[in-house]
Amino acid sequence: MMGITAAAAMTTHWQLLTMHGWGSDHRAWNGFRRGCELRGWPLRCIERGYGRFPATQPKWDGPNRRALLLNSLGMHLVPPQILATAEAVVLLASFGRFVPAGGAGRPLSQALRRMDERLAGGELQQLFTDFRARVAQPQPVELLPPGVEDGPLQAQGISDLRQDLELLASCSGLPQAFPPSAAVLLVEAGQDQIVHPLSRKALRLALPHATVLSLDGIGHGLMVPSLPAQVLQWIEELR
Repeated sequence: MMGITAAAAMTTHWQLLTMHGWGSDHRAWNGFRRGCELRGWPLRCIERGYGRFPATQPKWDGPNRRALLLNSLGMHLVPPQILATAEAVVLLASFGRFVPAGGAGRPLSQALRRMDERLAGGELQQLFTDFRARVAQPQPVELLPPGVEDGPLQAQGISDLRQDLELLASCSGLPQAFPPSAAVLLVEAGQDQIVHPLSRKALRLALPHATVLSLDGIGHGLMVPSLPAQVLQWIEELR
């Protein structure tokens, strides 16, 4: 009994906050819930509120250690006070600068402008059909969790989506609040059709001490059933 008690006392407990990316919602994190429940770790999801789910902004709660899971644009959407106080940060298919400088970035800039025009013009169904196909490639789009296309979009949601397209176009590096002493895990999609290879390279250079998990043959949606277990194990092994 004493051995079990001692082992339990040595177990590190974490609390996890998550932030989804553009056009997504908190359902992107459903694959992590069971692993967190088994470990007794609370998992709370920040919700941007694009579509059917209202915006929510949970905060760190209690003495447990603090880990952030940030998908794609999520690093630039998470509140600075939450980002600054994280002890571990997992960046999934993410970037500091989304549009590379110079000629390499021109096609992306044009694509963002076209997406904004389609949002403004009400071309929502086809826009999200096209976007989700690129997020999934080279995997079947049916494997993606649902996002904002799954429910009604109100004027405020469309406005927020357009605002965040501007953020995609303008973000130029790590957020100022990024915690310099945090442990960092970069999860890269080897066949990412959303994040430019130069943006992935720049993120590695900006975080030279990060652990890198590169998933060959996988698209931006990171549809790998074993990924939540790998991420949670990485957090669990931090000291």
